[in-house]
Amino acid sequence: MLETGMFPHKQRVFAHVDRNAQAIAQLGDALYYFGELGMQEHRSAGLMADILEEHGFEVARGVSGMPTAFVASYGSGAPVIAVHTEYDANPDNSQTPGVAEHSPIIEGAPGHCEGHNVNAAVMVAAGLAVKRAMEEHGVGGALKLFGSPGEEQIISRPYFVRDGLFDDVDLAFHDHIHREFKAEYGMMQYSVISVEFVFRGETAHGAYPWRGRDALDAVMMMDAAMAQYRGHMEPTMRAGRVVTDGGAQPNVIPARASIWWYLRGATAQQARSLLDRARACAQAAAAATNTEAEEHLLAASWPVRGNRTMAEATQRNVELVGVPEWSAEEQEFARALQRKAGVEAEGLKTAPVPLDGPTTQNPSGNDCGDISWVTPMVRLSFPSNVPNIGYHHWAAGAALATSIAHKGAAAGAKALAASVLDFFHSPALVDEAKRTFKEEVGATVYEPLIPLHQRPPIDRNKEAMAYWRPRQEAHYLSGRPVFV
Repeated sequence: MLETGMFPHKQRVFAHVDRNAQAIAQLGDALYYFGELGMQEHRSAGLMADILEEHGFEVARGVSGMPTAFVASYGSGAPVIAVHTEYDANPDNSQTPGVAEHSPIIEGAPGHCEGHNVNAAVMVAAGLAVKRAMEEHGVGGALKLFGSPGEEQIISRPYFVRDGLFDDVDLAFHDHIHREFKAEYGMMQYSVISVEFVFRGETAHGAYPWRGRDALDAVMMMDAAMAQYRGHMEPTMRAGRVVTDGGAQPNVIPARASIWWYLRGATAQQARSLLDRARACAQAAAAATNTEAEEHLLAASWPVRGNRTMAEATQRNVELVGVPEWSAEEQEFARALQRKAGVEAEGLKTAPVPLDGPTTQNPSGNDCGDISWVTPMVRLSFPSNVPNIGYHHWAAGAALATSIAHKGAAAGAKALAASVLDFFHSPALVDEAKRTFKEEVGATVYEPLIPLHQRPPIDRNKEAMAYWRPRQEAHYLSGRPVFV
């Protein structure tokens, strides 16, 4: 086992995080109140990039054609270590922090209900701590921080990989909020394809429907066909949808209607096969309703996998840092929130989760999957949320700008920074991660699921944020995080 003990560089990064605990909390809280939907995270990305630039990182903004994406780089040579994370919110999940009941800041507004605001704070804090340690100890190599927009729409990182932004990266870290403190390896999440089908017909008066061609009928018929197919899907397949356009009013036959699908599979091949079936259902629905079908592939990601060597090294730092010491008030808030959400009221976790084998793959997705097939990658899960509460629910947002999130973020930043430095300090550890990565991937050949000509959907959520942002501005926090 390669040693990753309490070296002086770890003491330095721990002290750096402690010294900046207030700024870390302020950064996460600022993004919480921004509450920006995917691909429209202009204030969130701008604040993060500005802070990193002010502290000596070279920041490339708008990478891969996405205005809210960035890469912040420091250093040169080998190894090249990447840290990447997301910072988008979700629709209709506004929640007043610290309140254990449904209490929107603004009714119906977007909000953070998964914790990507805290993810961002951890990445920035760890990046600043690692850079300081590299400067003070003369550590060689390059550190790259990837600001990754639109995770909830599975958008940015497949484009990063396709466009070559990870070609020179030796290994990568992904930090993500959790109810537990742990590292993981093995197959973790599903492949996801995001695709919208638009049907076009012809309007007519609703009292004379035979004079029109009903695009909404086509949407409903496609949905019915996919519903029938669900009974024949493999157990590791999923298909979920929303109708994004169903017409304007009942007395006008819709000439346009659309339906947006997330197609999930345990493998990229399963997701591709679901897309083939969805295409067939769309064409059949169009033929049956005398309409035309258009396909808009928005994004697509491979399954997420974790590297064992990196997970083992990261887990040792998780155990070195340990779970924060929670106050009685924090535990009681967690239990009150759990009771309100109708789940087991066990409170907050008090110890890290051991690394005792490969994780069980779950059907959720994350657009970082593509990275994990081209370079060794590990996910660090840090304890900034309340156990047993599912994401994308108001209750999952109630702790995200409280002392629970702040303490968990500090612990996560310490473990992440220490782990990154372990690999900078140990070429043998880097080589071992690469060796095990080759074994884990085996004969699988990675090819992007998105076409070479595909451009990212940068206008996604633009109209929604144009509506909500002026209403959210009254709730923005004053002041700005100051890191020292």
